[in-house]
Amino acid sequence: MEKIKKIHMGPAKCAVDLGDGSERGEYVNQDYILNKMGRPHRGISLMYCYYPLDETWPARARDAFADKEIAFQWDYPYDDYFTYKGGIGGTTDGEPFTCMQDVRRHGQDVILTLTIDPNVSDEHIEKIAEELKPYGRMQLRINHEATGNWFSFNKRATYQQVADFYVRCHDIISKIAPNVKTILCIGGIEHPEKGEEIEMEKEFAEAVRATDIWSVDKYMALHWGWPFDVADEGGTSFGRSKVADIYNLTKLSEKRYKFLCNGEKKPMVMSEFNADGDVTGPYDQADMVKEFCDMLKNDPEQGWFNGFTFYQFRDRGRLGLEIEDPNNPDCGIEQPVLKTYKEIIHDEYFSPKMTDEEEAQFPAKLRWGGAEDAEGISIPLHFEKNPTFCEITFEGEDENLNLMMEINGKWFYKSPKAKTIDFMPAFFEKPLTGEYDLELKIFAPPASGINEDDGREDWTINTYSEIKAMPYIRIRFAPILK
Repeated sequence: MEKIKKIHMGPAKCAVDLGDGSERGEYVNQDYILNKMGRPHRGISLMYCYYPLDETWPARARDAFADKEIAFQWDYPYDDYFTYKGGIGGTTDGEPFTCMQDVRRHGQDVILTLTIDPNVSDEHIEKIAEELKPYGRMQLRINHEATGNWFSFNKRATYQQVADFYVRCHDIISKIAPNVKTILCIGGIEHPEKGEEIEMEKEFAEAVRATDIWSVDKYMALHWGWPFDVADEGGTSFGRSKVADIYNLTKLSEKRYKFLCNGEKKPMVMSEFNADGDVTGPYDQADMVKEFCDMLKNDPEQGWFNGFTFYQFRDRGRLGLEIEDPNNPDCGIEQPVLKTYKEIIHDEYFSPKMTDEEEAQFPAKLRWGGAEDAEGISIPLHFEKNPTFCEITFEGEDENLNLMMEINGKWFYKSPKAKTIDFMPAFFEKPLTGEYDLELKIFAPPASGINEDDGREDWTINTYSEIKAMPYIRIRFAPILK
């Protein structure tokens, strides 16, 4: 066997993130998603709200106002997202923290969308910042789609007040938890025929300059009347655009953001991206997603766009890779777009960059700085042909490790409770057709999903683990016949 190597995992040319749970669907555990998709995402987007000054808080809106007649998804007194259980007087034992830990254990960064009452005091924001500080390189999207008129925060404050509140949140979070980067999600350029300015540029220009990350939400098709009506011919509660138009509007938005920052480049993302199958049907939905991603790959002007979040994994409507089974919410019904999307995220353009570094030896030290900055090891393996058995076993102290591993293009998770992991699923979709040399890549995200304050200066960014010895890797090329 050749010597093991130290490897670095860095950012993809275009990051892919995935929405998991919202007003339209429940959270799906990361083990299921990983097994279904075959690789971890750069980040998982979670959607919550924080309206602690309301009398019914922290009950979810649909429960608190179950007797209220609702004709539109956002007609509740506050947004019908899962409620952020932390904050002043709250607890970090529940959501979103349990979900955030699940996300990070599986080698992904957290992207937290949080709609917040703009009337809360600084003390509330300071408390949230302290609670998010142990979650590494996470992103926080505050009061998204802020140039719209449907969310409760827009009904409680003027657009200028919403913009000023965003800047105030950014400043507080940057001071207390600099590892948490803020995402400003506004309308961007919607009507280029009216000029080069973004929507409500006067009000949000300072927020564009203050934020860490620029964003727009762009649906190539959307049924915004869901679930209160059906998108059908002649209706007015849905829309569909050309893929090229959505692409160009996004590009124009990034250009204008950059202009407002005197030429400074910041990461540009699309925090919600999809084509609604309610409008397009399942086949056009998949085709439109592919067309957009092909435009990204083939654009001669590379570097202006940094990533998108597919909204979402499982949906009660038709905005998911899976549709929630109406008979059982724990069951998902795969849609054609899932296969298309899976092919996209396994493309080199959308995959994290792996770089070989110096040779390594056991005991081997691994550093986890996030999905775009991690140091692991690679173990060379020789295969005579497609295997019949392929598994890895960790013994001694190494049994307690929390690991993400990749072989033949498929990723596997090992929790501290697992001792042996079967790698054979890596060869079901991509069987070897002859003799091959493959690398087994191993990384170590934090087992608790939290960065512990161990006294290191870099504790909010990096966690460290050690593999004591070479694991036992069992490879066989023939079945047992007797």
